[in-house]
Amino acid sequence: MKKKYFASHKDKKDWEAFTKQISDIHPKEGDLLQQNIKFGKIKKLDLHGSSLNEANRKVTEFVNESFNQGYRKLLIITGKGSRSKVDENPYISEKFSVLKYSVPEFIKNEENLNKKVMKISTADKKHGGDGAIYIFLKNNKKIRE
Repeated sequence: MKKKYFASHKDKKDWEAFTKQISDIHPKEGDLLQQNIKFGKIKKLDLHGSSLNEANRKVTEFVNESFNQGYRKLLIITGKGSRSKVDENPYISEKFSVLKYSVPEFIKNEENLNKKVMKISTADKKHGGDGAIYIFLKNNKKIRE
């Protein structure tokens, strides 16, 4: 059997003083949301179902827009290409995983995009793993100056 806790007179006074000042306390969720918006921004683009030309156009717009808005980390979902319908058998298709490999190469070879990108890497498993990439952008204030 658990013992009951009886608050002391001092504890009660402290609690009453605390509750009178409760309007000064901000909700933790709001603070965390603001921190994520300010520091941990990840903007996402899903390229499932896009052709190579369409994907390159979307990536160009996405990176430029994100850079101008001050984002530092992007997530581009390319997919693994495992459902490719290019040939009868997607597993022997010569266009297997086209976006997975071509999007990073496109960014590296496109001078306007490449100067804004600091690093490209495979995404964490929780964000798509092999079927997604992170793009880390340079600070847009330093590039503009």
